[in-house]
Amino acid sequence: MEKLKESLEKFAKLAIKTGVNLQPGQGLFLAAPIEAADFANLVAEEAYKAGAKDVDMRWKDDGTDRLRLNYAPMNALEHIPDWKFAAQNAAVKDNYAVLHIYGPNPDLFNGIDGARVGAFMKASSQGLKSYMQSIMKDETQWSIIAYPTQAWARKVFPDKPVEEAQELLMEEILRISRVSGNDDPIAAWDVHNETMHKASDFMNRKKFKQLIYHAPGTDLTIDLPSGHIWSGGSGPSTSGVPFNANIPTEEVFTLPDKRGVNGTVSSTMPLNSDGRIIDHFSLTFKDGEVVDFKAEKGEDALKHLLDSDPGARRLGEVALVPHHSPVSESGLVFYNTLFDENASCHIALGKAYPTCIEGGNDLDEAGLDKAGVNDSLIHEDFMVGSAELDIDGITSDGERIPVFRQGAWAFTFE
Repeated sequence: MEKLKESLEKFAKLAIKTGVNLQPGQGLFLAAPIEAADFANLVAEEAYKAGAKDVDMRWKDDGTDRLRLNYAPMNALEHIPDWKFAAQNAAVKDNYAVLHIYGPNPDLFNGIDGARVGAFMKASSQGLKSYMQSIMKDETQWSIIAYPTQAWARKVFPDKPVEEAQELLMEEILRISRVSGNDDPIAAWDVHNETMHKASDFMNRKKFKQLIYHAPGTDLTIDLPSGHIWSGGSGPSTSGVPFNANIPTEEVFTLPDKRGVNGTVSSTMPLNSDGRIIDHFSLTFKDGEVVDFKAEKGEDALKHLLDSDPGARRLGEVALVPHHSPVSESGLVFYNTLFDENASCHIALGKAYPTCIEGGNDLDEAGLDKAGVNDSLIHEDFMVGSAELDIDGITSDGERIPVFRQGAWAFTFE
């Protein structure tokens, strides 16, 4: 127990120092599930030790969320008052860093009418539009870390008693987050970030015009816009403060040309989309837009996701992750995008990060659209990588260069 307490203290410090890299005098907007209260208070303590002027704690309760979706009248799900979002929207404008302790129930909304879930998620996205714009422009530091809630642990380890399942999941979270096995997790992340920077620098030097994906069920071509930027590991906020948006992270990512995606892609892992599981699904694109889709599980949820708004049928992110990452080597399916996306190459439906194109933060909506940058209320990553995935890059002069072979980088980054 003492060893776990020490590890959680290290994890809390990592979240503040490496995750959001909280600056003296800065505020912190901290969101956490009620089950994580003790750990969230450790994080808040580290924030104050780092010089926080304020820690605004926001608790999340899955039970309350399910009651709302079950019983609230439909018009209350479709129209959420602005005051419910005012603090979160204002916090980022007031330069509060944002930290989410993430431990969702993958089956939270099972059995609830998909139209009700879709309406609530769409209204929530509209209410937080200002917040999301600030986050995706990196106008402040933000990060996401994980905590093993009971429902999540039961999903990952269904044959174990819940306490044992939580212990096992916590062990994996700490290992994958580079807390376990490192006397100084912050130093370990410094080394990891340097590796990620080398990979993104290599991709930026290549300036590929296209990426071509081949795998069972996947034959996809993705155009990359002129001036696209690959990022990986830590990156700066607009004020120049480096931070890690995700702990863990193994991805090097950019944005596609939203009108230049063609072919079919098949998922390789389940997608937990707002408390509903979508699995064994495929999407067919023409000129950037999803024109056909199917799913063995959760097809109704997939349809509601694609119908969120016009931009939801186009891609906003392309991310490269080696199949043999610390996440995939666990041999587990986490039913949690924060972890599963770092086990596998993935792409994202919906909004693109303006930071992934030269001058993107200075472009207005018309300028972003002209540059091929997708806009949407959603941003939903799904996994397409495996040990059978090959990716080729096409240069401006037509040269075809292997980027991934059998799920691994086809080159070194020296």
